[in-house]
This record gives sequence, C-alpha cells and structure tokens, in this order.
Amino acid sequence: MDGKRDINILAIESSCDETAAAVVVNGRSIRSNIISSQIEIHTLYGGVVPEIASRKHIERINQVIASALDTAEMTLDDIDAVAVTYGPGLAGALLVGVAEAKAIAFAGRLPLIGVHHIEGHINANYIENPDLEPPFLCLVVSGGHTHLVNVKDYGIYEILGRTRDDAAGEAFDKVARAIGLGYPGGPEIEKAAMAGDAEAIGFPRAKVSGCAYDFSFSGLKSAVLNYLNGCKMKGIPVVQENVAASFQKAVVDVLTENAMLGVDHYGAKQFAIAGGVASNASFRSAMEDACRKRGVQFFYPSPVLCTDNAAMIGTAAYYAYQAGRRDDWTLNAVPDLKLGCRQADK
Repeated sequence: MDGKRDINILAIESSCDETAAAVVVNGRSIRSNIISSQIEIHTLYGGVVPEIASRKHIERINQVIASALDTAEMTLDDIDAVAVTYGPGLAGALLVGVAEAKAIAFAGRLPLIGVHHIEGHINANYIENPDLEPPFLCLVVSGGHTHLVNVKDYGIYEILGRTRDDAAGEAFDKVARAIGLGYPGGPEIEKAAMAGDAEAIGFPRAKVSGCAYDFSFSGLKSAVLNYLNGCKMKGIPVVQENVAASFQKAVVDVLTENAMLGVDHYGAKQFAIAGGVASNASFRSAMEDACRKRGVQFFYPSPVLCTDNAAMIGTAAYYAYQAGRRDDWTLNAVPDLKLGCRQADK
C-alpha cells in the first residue's frame, strides 16, 4: 500500500481471445473481474483466428471496461493507474487493449503501466493466497507458453526452463483436434481422459539434452498422430478416452518431473502453477502430491484466474506501481515480448 491510502488499478487484458477488464485494490483485492470470451466464435474454426479476435475486442472493450467499473462501484475518478497487457500475444489483439489503455490514461491524466502477460499469470497466485510472498518457483503452462520461473521478488524473474517447440496447452489443442474432440482442447482432453485408461498407450516422455528444465512436446504430439495413423491403416478402432488419458498423463509426467528437478535443485520451499493448463485437475493433483512428498507449500489459482483475465494484470501492475515503474505514450504492443524485458530493451 501507498501509506494508508488504497491504490485502485483499472486493468485491461486482450492478448488473445478474451476481452477482459478488472479493478484491483492494493494488489490482492479484486473488486471486479469481467471477462468476455470468444470461444464460441473460434470453435467454428478449430482455433483462434487473429483478425476475428481483434475485431471482437474492438466491439466489446468499452462495454467490458464500463462493466468492470460499475461492478466495482467506481468511476475513473477513483482510479490511480491504468494497466494493460502489452505482450506477448496476438499483435492485433494486443493493440486494441494498449490503445484503449493509453486513451483512458491520457484522458484521465493517470499513470500507465504495461504488463507482461506471463507475469500476470504468475501474479494470479497472489490474489487468493495472502500468505504467498517471493521467493518461489512457478510453472506457467498455457496455450502459448510453458515456463519454469524462479520468482526472486515482485517483478524479478529468472527463467529456468521453457518449451523448445509446442507449449503444453498448444499440444492439448492439436491432439484434441486430431482425435475429434474439438476446441478448446484442454477441457475436452481432460473430460475424455476421465473415462480412459492412462496406461493404455505408452506415449514418450521427452527430455531435452543438456537442459534439465526445458520442455518439448512436439515429439509427443507426433507420437499421437502416428498412433492414430497406425490404427487407421490396421483397421483398429481408436478409443478416444484412452488416447486422451495416455496423452494427458505423458504431459503431466514431464511437467511434474522437470518442475520438481527445479524444486530440488533450488531448495524451494514454495511452488506455484499458473496458466490455462493449471486448471487441469490431473495436473494439479500430480503437482500437489509431488510437493507434499517434499514438504513444499503448493499454490494455484482458481480456474477463472488460470485462464486469461485482467485481475492478474492488475495485481502485477500494483507491484510495478509500488516500485515506481511507469510507461509513457510510446508504449506499444510487443507480440514476442520476453519475460523480464521492458519495451525499451527490445
């Protein structure tokens, strides 16, 4: 907190296909968290269509922000800063949010704070876990990213491992499409896996030579496709549930093993997960068991805070605000922004 005065941050998130706005007070109190999803639209195409996503953001963003302020029972006069995701993500989608945030900040003479999307996911853990403070390790697993991060302090991150090819969430989407489960793949795979045998098919667990904390899922995806093609050529019926369960277990095994290598090496006492895949029950359960065996405190956000939302952006922005960080009117969308980099570093 800034003295005894509450710090109210209006946050905007539009990096992919959710148009979101939130009002966050003092970093951990969420007064509103409004999310307008485009899933129904993109399901028709089997994935996110960037141009459609951008247009829908333009159509919805003003209403979503107004709803966030109304729900929080605040006006712009009550807001101390405007925060926005400026990368990474889809260029057009990011530009909508950045332009909106800059316009509001300029008109209201308010500080502007650009937030890294992955930093937002990490910070989602602070919202419901008042006892969580850095340092800790965090595994961020989403549709576009798989990062094992050493959170040294608020806003200070060291990337220990990352995906070399497909992100885990991306692999879920591609495998779900291949076995006819539809989009988004994560929830569909999880649902089908509940009725399947995770030991039915021996899919590979990839290790990256010389990089114990890095991830690779393209080989696993190819193994699933090869299995499906083999079944088709031999006239063997494909049991969707078994493929889903076996694939999901392979992903969870790799994520858990690599993350716990990091926990053991760094002697971490706290471990968190974040990102869309963090809402997967099997993944959470495996991580919780692994942490319990090591006496490590385990943290995770609620499902609504795992997927893209603006509350997490507001939380990250609060700690940046407290550190005195501000952005000027040159803030722009950076689709390939790296965690730990500012726009000036690009």
